[in-house]
Amino acid sequence: MSAELAAGPARETGRAGAGGLVVDVCREPRDFAGLAAEWTALHRRCPQATPFQSHAWLHSWWLSYATGRDRLRVVLVRRQGELVGAAPLLRTYRPLPMLVMLGGAITDYADVLVVPDAGGDAPDPDVVAALAAGVRRAARGAVVDLREVRPGAAAMALYEAWRGPKRRGTGSVCLELPGLPMDGLVARVGSSRGQRIRSNLRRLDAAGVTERDVPAHEVPDAVAAMLRLHHMQWEGRGVTPEHVRPRFAEHLARAAGAMVAAGDAVVTEFSVGGRVVAANLTVLSPALAGGYLYGAHPDLRGTRVDVTTLLMQHGVRHAAGAGRPVLTLLRGAEPHKFHWRPAHVANERLLLAARPLGPVLAARHALAGARTRLARAATARLPALRAWRARLNDLRARRA
Repeated sequence: MSAELAAGPARETGRAGAGGLVVDVCREPRDFAGLAAEWTALHRRCPQATPFQSHAWLHSWWLSYATGRDRLRVVLVRRQGELVGAAPLLRTYRPLPMLVMLGGAITDYADVLVVPDAGGDAPDPDVVAALAAGVRRAARGAVVDLREVRPGAAAMALYEAWRGPKRRGTGSVCLELPGLPMDGLVARVGSSRGQRIRSNLRRLDAAGVTERDVPAHEVPDAVAAMLRLHHMQWEGRGVTPEHVRPRFAEHLARAAGAMVAAGDAVVTEFSVGGRVVAANLTVLSPALAGGYLYGAHPDLRGTRVDVTTLLMQHGVRHAAGAGRPVLTLLRGAEPHKFHWRPAHVANERLLLAARPLGPVLAARHALAGARTRLARAATARLPALRAWRARLNDLRARRA
């Protein structure tokens, strides 16, 4: 079903609160689309925000992923007409009513947007309180389930301000490096590994690998080519099924095009001898640069070009080279990432509810914890399970 058909009444009437704050709940997809300019202005003011909170990413995700059972519940806080807080939420059923973040499972960091207070970078407490009241109003009988919340995110302030039952759980682990020049990153890994990295860098220079950042109007074609390379790269080795589905390609091309135009992302093609052999999508904010997805031609495995070193060199250009303090490798515990000795930074899962739903929240929290423990135990103790899962993913990808 089209996302447009998932609309409810256009907008709930705002109510003034402390400090002249007015809270609205946007329920109509057309209204959400029309928020682009003021949402972007708010996003730029929020030091905790990542590129995954941009309007381009969230609205594109809604267009590609919303189902006929999903209902927009985007909570907006304004002060004297200016947007100062936002929670990008939708109401769904799993099978009980839930209020969850827009962005779903393909989003590495989820958060709300809150302008900083007058004294610094901390979220404005009055706006946080108003946003919490709006989220409570939007939930109306649903448990609020905020997944993949990064440490230091504004959603943590929302959690602290929540009056009612609440629980914290574990989310995915993201791997992060400091935004150092390449020499600084090499120095962190020890002499033996450092020598191999320097050797790989020399081989990249000798191979004549060139980089080209794709202009915004070419991004849709470049993303399609990147996804083809990604599929070729992982075929037979457990490609993530979602990465070969049409909805993912549609979303990524649309979102990346707008994000590149706004400076929130860069799509880069890597060529040897005039032939594109790899491509990468990097998301950008003042606080971080992160490699979201890449594709590399399988032929590179038989060459002297080390793809991991190639991508790290590229990431350093957008982190240290642009004054960003963090180079994040985002989610995924692939062994090649560990060679760089990244910090393991765990996202959190925040569960909130009104008092009558306390037992439901507690049961959901317990179930989520049990699933997490079971998954970790299976991964650690059953290596054959990883191979079986890879084969299953390949089968799913072929059917996608």
